Amino acid sequence: MTDKASLKIAPNVLEMLHEGVGLNTTGELYRQLSTSIPKISGSPTESAILSWVVFDLAMDIDELKQGHKILQVEAFNSEKKRSGVLTRMNGKKIHAYWKGAAEMILSMCSNYYTKNGNIIPMNDEERTQFEMIIKDMAAKSLRCIAFGYKEVTDESVEVSRKIEETGLTLLGLVGLKDPSQPGVRAAIQACRDAGVDVKMITGDNIFTAKAIAIESVIVEPNEDLNNAVVEGVTFRNYSDEERMEKINTIRVMARSSPFDKLLMVKCLKRKGHVVAVTGDGTNDAPALKEADIGLSMGIQGTEVAKESSDIVILDDNFTSVVTVLKWGRCVYNNIQKFIQFQLTVNVAALVINFVAAISSGEVPLTAVQLLWVNLIMDTLGALALATEQPTNDLMTKQPVGRTEPLITKIIWRNLIAQASYQINVLLILEFKGSIIFSMNNNIKDTLVFNSFILYQVFNEFNARKMEEKNIFKGIVKNKLFLGIIGMTVVLQMVMVEF
Repeated sequence: MTDKASLKIAPNVLEMLHEGVGLNTTGELYRQLSTSIPKISGSPTESAILSWVVFDLAMDIDELKQGHKILQVEAFNSEKKRSGVLTRMNGKKIHAYWKGAAEMILSMCSNYYTKNGNIIPMNDEERTQFEMIIKDMAAKSLRCIAFGYKEVTDESVEVSRKIEETGLTLLGLVGLKDPSQPGVRAAIQACRDAGVDVKMITGDNIFTAKAIAIESVIVEPNEDLNNAVVEGVTFRNYSDEERMEKINTIRVMARSSPFDKLLMVKCLKRKGHVVAVTGDGTNDAPALKEADIGLSMGIQGTEVAKESSDIVILDDNFTSVVTVLKWGRCVYNNIQKFIQFQLTVNVAALVINFVAAISSGEVPLTAVQLLWVNLIMDTLGALALATEQPTNDLMTKQPVGRTEPLITKIIWRNLIAQASYQINVLLILEFKGSIIFSMNNNIKDTLVFNSFILYQVFNEFNARKMEEKNIFKGIVKNKLFLGIIGMTVVLQMVMVEF
């Protein structure tokens, strides 16, 4: 395979890039019988770099691995932001290769390759130019990766297996574009409208983090980025008082370590916030476990991350977080609806029977009738109110605090008003019904019982919309609710008539 891109790179530099990427990677290349195009697996970053070298720079990874012996491997470290490998080529030269965050690798380099493949010492002016290139790439929301190399002449290194970290030669820089998934901007805006503050914690450098945050509307372009964006090392070096003072204004943390993520979660919880954390790596496990709600990635997430989380997002999409938020609020709201409905039933039944028993020595609702009330109200009522689907209106409300009562003032208002209305009417029917409707006591008791049940049926409509005047809004969308209401009425007719 040949490509124009490989022709623009000096042969010796191209060879070093092949070795520096092909031997220093966690990605894998698979040959497929059905097609001549190989398949590459691994993390998104590793897959992108390996694809570039295989398809654009014409690397034969099988031939490369056969001609080299790997002496030592240092896996990617979230603290050092780089990975390294020590190799021997056909029993001859020993090479050390590093790959990682551009500014980290650049600080380890003393030389660089020219376009013609010559090695030139790097002076301060040239180092500044490289730093500006990295900064410019990062400002375009590119993840900048650098490759460094050193030929090791000391044979003792083969015994010590120590990968040289100083005096490297810079092989090159690449910029990786990690575009936001469709709908991320809308999802973040939906979180904001719902009163949820979104913070980004990333290992990228501060310029890339700023660009991505602005692109994703995590921060506004006109916002004070000095207060909204901070590096992990700065955050961890704050005093406790400074961290607690600035934690609410910090929107983005760049060049962070797993400890920084855990520290932010702890600070937010100390502030009284309910904290949800997303993560996919093994190092994210402490933060996922510490958070009130841990959300791990189902595709890229490690097993350790999934075990430490409460929810696994199967599609690895941030928009699913909004879905989780909407359904969580819907379940909470449905529980409140059922509590309001159930308390109204119980209060009304208790007061009516108690007042009637004290006044006349007889109870209007018998044990069998109360059993029937509990049966249809607990079972069918719960089904009717628990099957309400989430609506967009839920995402316009502010979050419920961890100390907020489950039974709110609105529920108390609705409960007292509805229960008082039912009690007054049913007591009038109990004591004056025979006179008002000119009926005997047996028919009057049936009237009281039937009225009580129908009150609960109509109160289910009230419970659907606790804070809205239009209780029939969206009623046709919930076919199950209408079916359960119809079933309750039919069962009541059967109960009374037969």
